Amino acid sequence: MRPILLAGLRRTTPLSDRWGYDRGQPIDRYYIERFLDEYRGDIRGHVLEVKDDAYTRQFGDAIRADVLDIDPGNARVTIVADLAAANAIEENRFTCFVLTQTLQYVYNLRAAVEHAHRILQPGGVLLVTLPGVSRVTCESDAVHGDYWRFTRDSAALLFREVFGDDVTIRTYGNVFAAIAFLTGMAREELTEKELDVHDERFPVIVAVRARKR
Repeated sequence: MRPILLAGLRRTTPLSDRWGYDRGQPIDRYYIERFLDEYRGDIRGHVLEVKDDAYTRQFGDAIRADVLDIDPGNARVTIVADLAAANAIEENRFTCFVLTQTLQYVYNLRAAVEHAHRILQPGGVLLVTLPGVSRVTCESDAVHGDYWRFTRDSAALLFREVFGDDVTIRTYGNVFAAIAFLTGMAREELTEKELDVHDERFPVIVAVRARKR
């Protein structure tokens, strides 16, 4: 059998230690934007987003946008709270909650999902992205730690236990995209043909649309 030539990937350290930001757009962000573009009609009314409101502004038509963060030093934050202990946020407040690449840093996942459900208005939509394949964030880079990676099945059980049946699960990525993302290649270094093949055995991200009854 002839060996597969890995060229620049035959290495024990990544090409980028910043998920590819220093080379272009990270591959997981390409998939996140594909997901949010597909469901941009849900990003309307009173929208909540974590860290900043960049995706709300890019994809949504919000009347008002709030920013949630556990860090009070974030200049863009309007609500300081831990999502797993967000009792101070009133229920039925938001039309949409854009929650991207956050829940891996929350140890008490069930509590975080329950609060996300509680603070949505009836009929409100939670748009979530979760890492399937990703490097681990070192403890010094995360607020509390990097705890979880997800599959279609784990996401389906987690969100359907809280939201019921109105939950859609999508996976994005394939084995080549996953390898490229792990090594720090950027979206610009792959073709759309390579990126747009989706194999649920190798999800770069798992995406969830959950609607409150």
